[in-house]
Amino acid sequence: MTGSRDLAAFVRGLPKAELHVHIEGTLEPDLMFEMARRNGMTLPYRTVDEVRAAYEFTDLQSFLDIYYAAASVLITERDFDDLMDAYLVRAIDDGVRRAEIFFDPQTHTERGVTIDTVLAGFRAARDRHAGSISTDLILCFLRHLSPEAALSTLDAALATNRGEFIGVGLDSSERDLPPDLFIAAYRRAESEGLRLVAHAGEEGPASYVRSALDDLGVERIDHGVRAEDDPALIARLAASGTPLTMCPLSNERLRVVATLEDHNLKRLLDAGVTVTVNSDDPAYFGGYVADNYLAVAQALQLDRDDLVALARNSITASFLQEAEKRTLLDDLDRYAKRGRA
Repeated sequence: MTGSRDLAAFVRGLPKAELHVHIEGTLEPDLMFEMARRNGMTLPYRTVDEVRAAYEFTDLQSFLDIYYAAASVLITERDFDDLMDAYLVRAIDDGVRRAEIFFDPQTHTERGVTIDTVLAGFRAARDRHAGSISTDLILCFLRHLSPEAALSTLDAALATNRGEFIGVGLDSSERDLPPDLFIAAYRRAESEGLRLVAHAGEEGPASYVRSALDDLGVERIDHGVRAEDDPALIARLAASGTPLTMCPLSNERLRVVATLEDHNLKRLLDAGVTVTVNSDDPAYFGGYVADNYLAVAQALQLDRDDLVALARNSITASFLQEAEKRTLLDDLDRYAKRGRA
């Protein structure tokens, strides 16, 4: 094999966790067309190639406009089962042993699809693959909707599906929507013992990262690219071990960075920040988690020790129990030792 093929095989074999993936963002065009057909819907595209041609984004909002339109084909329990199943098959092939998966209930309930339908479909697929991958769900609030809507969404989910998700997150458009708008929903989630994460510092400034930490009390920051603009914040993240769930291909496609060579992931890793690599919305951004590892390795000249460190960070940053983390870390250590032999 060539060196690049050797590296790709090494990356895919790394035992790893994925901590930042939106399940709605894994909807591939061919599956989108299949769901539209069986649900009697007409898409604004005639072919899969036309869909992919539309994936030229100028910023986060240009992506979200297509993302929410595509999600309209998700209607039945079977649709949500198929969506989750397709992602899990790919994740397992990429060496993902643990996935903590975002879902956006408001994207569906606003269209009249019940959260029971959504979660029943997800549950069927997760149960089917439980022997190969550990999974949990994180319920995300759409920050372009009101804080009151976030709180009512959480209350409704807790009333009927408390055991179906382990945490809450905050996603969608970040610009001019600081984290502290959602304090009430986060305090409610905290009172229920849910884990807390939030998108911050993708479009928004470093101050949004601080707000997510201080006002919302999050345990992980999703993205966090702009944190580098505040050296004291970087020192704080490194000292506290607060993880950043970074998504390199997403950042490139949404113009957060001009090119992957400009990405700050390696600088943050070298500064002692617990950086992880994830896929975000892989159907739209050209790569699942192993593709992100490989792309950033090539762009930033990461060596195998760097890649092992990123995989280790993903496991330690997960919400697994300590014994389960230890098992995965032992598997990673054995794999890394074989890879260096």
